[in-house]
Amino acid sequence: MLDDATHDLLAQVAALYYEDELTQDAIAAELGLSRVKVYRLLKQARSEQVIQFTINWPVQRTPNIETQLCATFGLREALVLKPGSSDRTHALARVGQLGARFLEQSLRDGMTMTVCLGRSTYEVIHAVRPGFQGHVNVVQAVGSLALATPELDSASLTRELAAKLGGAAHYLSAPMVVDSAEAAEMLRSQRDVHRALEMARQADVALVGVGNLDPATSEFTKAGYLSVDDLARIEQSGGIGDMSAQIFALDGSAYTGGFNDRVIGLRLDDLRAIPTVMSIAIGDAKVRSILGALRTGAIDVFCTDLDTAAAVLVEAASTEKQHVGV
Repeated sequence: MLDDATHDLLAQVAALYYEDELTQDAIAAELGLSRVKVYRLLKQARSEQVIQFTINWPVQRTPNIETQLCATFGLREALVLKPGSSDRTHALARVGQLGARFLEQSLRDGMTMTVCLGRSTYEVIHAVRPGFQGHVNVVQAVGSLALATPELDSASLTRELAAKLGGAAHYLSAPMVVDSAEAAEMLRSQRDVHRALEMARQADVALVGVGNLDPATSEFTKAGYLSVDDLARIEQSGGIGDMSAQIFALDGSAYTGGFNDRVIGLRLDDLRAIPTVMSIAIGDAKVRSILGALRTGAIDVFCTDLDTAAAVLVEAASTEKQHVGV
């Protein structure tokens, strides 16, 4: 956390550069600093999120695919981004902006929202425009992830979103995964943890991502919660992806191998009870994980891009044929 003096200096340098449009040399002269120092302060201001940029991409949707997704998976709404060019480098940021606009239109004064960690949820929260006219409280949906990129952790996302929505941030002061189901049960019974989880369960809106079980990208392996062999065993037992750190199978059922019981956070049943759950996910590597997530029945609003949506629908039809064939 920044101390007030440092925060003030970073904000002052940022305002002079971005609002007053002074050069770095002019700022250095005005504040009695070196140009190199000004450059480093501007860089720190971005890393500490004193400066936040929102790029407003043109947003076009694909109603026919959205209708198919809703019909296939019983969604209340689907938001499918039509690609603006062949370059997919910024696809997730653009889909995040699409999700953020939905939230801005849906949230009302006095609501409570709960959020999970991850790159997808980060992009949605990052794209929410400051100055939202409402007081929406934000609750951390899962515990903090060891060794996570700081800005992607659920506590950081909770803090950022609460600041943008003009509400209070409520933290789940616990690790995301503990060593045993018994330890998890004991930790959940602690007053502060129990209170935060109850607040999350009572939320009006939840924002979640979808993870796959690829050892190269899984946050579970990066944090040391599961080894490569552990993930392989989970996949052999039917695990296909996770949502709110809860692993599920391709048919949408919860994984029963024990890992889910070690997680401190909302379970799939908790998500199903929340009035509006929005999930955001894109990419070929996540198609089967997304399909399993949509089959859990926990998602009400799904936000993705056209390529991913089309691939999920094809995969859904394929697996349905295989099931009928059996």
